[in-house]
Amino acid sequence: MRRKGLMMKTIHNTKIIGIDHGYGNMKTANHCFLSGILSFDAEPLFTGDMLTYNGKYYLIGEGHKEFIAEKVNDEDYYILTLAAIAKELKAENLTEAHIAIAAGLPLTWTSGQKADFRAYLMKNAEVEFTYKKVDYHLYIDDVRIYPQGYAAIASFATTLKGVNLIADIGNGTMNVLYMINGKPQQGKMFTEKFGAYQCTLSVREQFMRKTDREINDAIIDEVLITGTANIVPADLKIIKGVAAEYVRDIFRRLREHGYDENTMTLYVTGGGGCLVKNFYRFSADRVKFVEDICAVAKGYEYLAEAQLKAEGKR
Repeated sequence: MRRKGLMMKTIHNTKIIGIDHGYGNMKTANHCFLSGILSFDAEPLFTGDMLTYNGKYYLIGEGHKEFIAEKVNDEDYYILTLAAIAKELKAENLTEAHIAIAAGLPLTWTSGQKADFRAYLMKNAEVEFTYKKVDYHLYIDDVRIYPQGYAAIASFATTLKGVNLIADIGNGTMNVLYMINGKPQQGKMFTEKFGAYQCTLSVREQFMRKTDREINDAIIDEVLITGTANIVPADLKIIKGVAAEYVRDIFRRLREHGYDENTMTLYVTGGGGCLVKNFYRFSADRVKFVEDICAVAKGYEYLAEAQLKAEGKR
């Protein structure tokens, strides 16, 4: 499926591909898929979403990735990166290309981990792999790393007036950034390991404690994303109660970082935004949502294109 009216950003025959390496989902400008991955030494029985690289077989989207503070310590994210690039290239009917990866890290980790993450993604200047029975040949020309929280609003940041707070609630982390008249405040940004998956874990624990039964994560996710599910009211009440408490904790943490709902506009981005929308009473004038799950990946592409053009790489 091709992009709806959009061509892939290209500079000097190099394709810019934004990738949001989430703990729950991998996102590109046009695709979102689970960050889970299983590896095999021999070809597995089910090969629908299989990637083959360096003689090993990987099923993309299987299982759940545990939180790790430094992604460079996990080879899986490199494989997931290859899958993400393949998905974008397929939309352009390409199997060989020069690539500039635009990626990011949590706000307060960017400076310390930027060089290592860039080296991790660039470790092979040329790479060959097979994904969904299609062979790909990539040349990784460049990697640019940007702050996660800012990327989601980068394309309209200069239009923001007054004091705005950006809360990027992902699966593993929550990034908080202050903006004053469209300018990010370097000394007012925070990263907490308080992503939406913490809510899922809490639901599991509370549900088991109150019912002596396990509950499938798929049901938990449905309630968190939509606000309801086709389950008995008593079970639904437990999940919604935990979710509401989690969201109250989000706002408690935001207030600890100086958030004032009377004088600031809050922009909520990331997959955890559905929790705020479903389980918190808010004023539509004071709390706004960036609902595009791919907004961060698109923001990375926007920032990379602007940076590369400014450097004269037209």
